[in-house]
Amino acid sequence: MTSSSTLGVPIQERYLALDVLRGLTIALMIVVNTPGSWSSMYGPFMHAPWHGFTITDLVFPTFLFVVGNAMSFSMKKMEKMSQGVFLKKVFKRTALIFLIGWGLNAFPFYDYSPETGYAMINWADVRLLGVLQRIALCYMLASLILYYFGKRGAIVYSIVALLGFWGVMYFFGDASAPYSLEGNAVLKLDLWLIGAKNLYMGEGMPFEPEGILSTFPSVVNVIAGFFAGKFIQQLGNNSKTVKNLILWAVGLIIVCLVWDMAFPINKKLWTSSYVLLTVGLDLVLLAVLIMLIEVWNMKSWTYPFEVFGRNPLILYVLSGVVITIFYSINIGNQSLKGFIYENAFTSWLGPKDASLLFSIAYMLLIWLIGLWMDKKKIYIKV
Repeated sequence: MTSSSTLGVPIQERYLALDVLRGLTIALMIVVNTPGSWSSMYGPFMHAPWHGFTITDLVFPTFLFVVGNAMSFSMKKMEKMSQGVFLKKVFKRTALIFLIGWGLNAFPFYDYSPETGYAMINWADVRLLGVLQRIALCYMLASLILYYFGKRGAIVYSIVALLGFWGVMYFFGDASAPYSLEGNAVLKLDLWLIGAKNLYMGEGMPFEPEGILSTFPSVVNVIAGFFAGKFIQQLGNNSKTVKNLILWAVGLIIVCLVWDMAFPINKKLWTSSYVLLTVGLDLVLLAVLIMLIEVWNMKSWTYPFEVFGRNPLILYVLSGVVITIFYSINIGNQSLKGFIYENAFTSWLGPKDASLLFSIAYMLLIWLIGLWMDKKKIYIKV
């Protein structure tokens, strides 16, 4: 095994604050993705129904932000590569992460019904896109932009992507409701290019929250993470860096709140105002971590998050695989997951408390796997 992953950087080059941010992101992502019951959840651990924002809506863009942080280290070597070697490396990583994400959508690769028993899934009906697929595409686009056009080109792309996405959404969505679930341009493009049967159905209708069109503004979250990482490397882990990050954060959040009046904050559409808000909040998080860890030297609490931060990709994948296995194993007339949830959680807790405690316990289970990997110096590279 090697000492890096696509979402991380070699341990000897890491800034602890960045590593902790990666770990916090993975931990919270597992918590919000695996509640005991989807019908019994506290509001902050749910996505906003449509327009609006909850703390859960910060998780995925922070994932992209930390991909950009890692790129601020890896691009030093990649910029020196020949074009052929660079493209091979980027496209290989993109394809692997995309295929892993698609495989997660298909896992465990079979369907079961009492009438017909076990049968192979219909591969043509598997959801095409998803979290890892978006990460793969954003990584690829950000890498290409930075390699060919540099920092100035990345800034230009970010401005054009955010303004252009607003224009496309307004002019190509339904005239009366361009930002609605049924009438947005993201849905229209996905239905045309992908088809309804391969889209996410969690909204009660075919709609892909990781759609093709909304991938373009989400690349800005990666680019922002790249610039934040570069800025920290250049200025150092000090109070001046913290102040500058906070100033940038405040500016972005102010612009976001103004823009929200015309182009609402919406995670599922990944609107431009949402990008600015999440980048601003990520800068605040990063500033707080640098102040605590680097400036005040408060490091005794960081190791549990470092465990997640050192193997982010594989632990995220395992979190999806293990819970699916729990659902697939039957004990009597219920799944192993249902058996554990009913007997260890709902038997003595209220619905919402039981659901939250289950998700925390499950996150700790994945953490134990990460702890074992860290102790064995196993770091998965894709």
